[in-house]
Amino acid sequence: MSKLEIKDLHIAIGEKEIVKGLTLTINSGEVHAIMGPNGTGKSTLVKAIAGHPDYTITSGDVLLDGESVLVMEPDERSRSGIFLAFQYPSEIPGVSIANFLRAAQQARMGEDEELDASAYYKRLYGKMDLLKIDRKFTSRSVNEGFSGGEKKRCEILQMAMLEPKFALMDETDSGLDIDALQIVAEGVNAMRNDSFGALMITHYQRLLDYIVPEHVHVMYDGRIVKSGDKSLAIELEAKGYEWVSKELATA
Repeated sequence: MSKLEIKDLHIAIGEKEIVKGLTLTINSGEVHAIMGPNGTGKSTLVKAIAGHPDYTITSGDVLLDGESVLVMEPDERSRSGIFLAFQYPSEIPGVSIANFLRAAQQARMGEDEELDASAYYKRLYGKMDLLKIDRKFTSRSVNEGFSGGEKKRCEILQMAMLEPKFALMDETDSGLDIDALQIVAEGVNAMRNDSFGALMITHYQRLLDYIVPEHVHVMYDGRIVKSGDKSLAIELEAKGYEWVSKELATA
């Protein structure tokens, strides 16, 4: 079993502190969801953990199975088992999906190991079929000319192929219609097992109807201020976030 521990994390963009002492532990086999109003630091949190250069971790630590990931470069964090699914996936012109994923998998193997091409494509096509991605997409450049739903499915395809210990999913439901949302959710749910954990960032509880989390957290002003199960997400959907701020003001 693996564990991702976020310990009293403080994150800044330039001189402005965004995340202000956040602590959270995610065990493999668990899905956690973080909800909260815009500007509270949700996306900042997952991008900083993945090693995005625009964000500075000023104090605190992030441990993967007891080892700090903050001393690692972004590619090392990825190879150690952390995957970031972007809200706005980037296009990579000239690099096909098949070659991109093949290179990513090869990078996770030993120097003397070679990826078996036939086994790789068999596995790739199986994952594509699950996500209802046309097999012709293997020759297309990563995300170039893709619709919003196609980009998100491509992100989940990458996650399914790389099999990370922990996936950080930054508003994966953003811009998806109901059909695309269901397909993406099926892909994520197919990965759920005792060796996989996820942290999902979302504004809306509709995603949580399809990927039901064990834990839901409310993030407000750079901190987690309330935690519960999926019923907390339903309460937020009904009441909004104002009641949370009122509770904090009177606490």
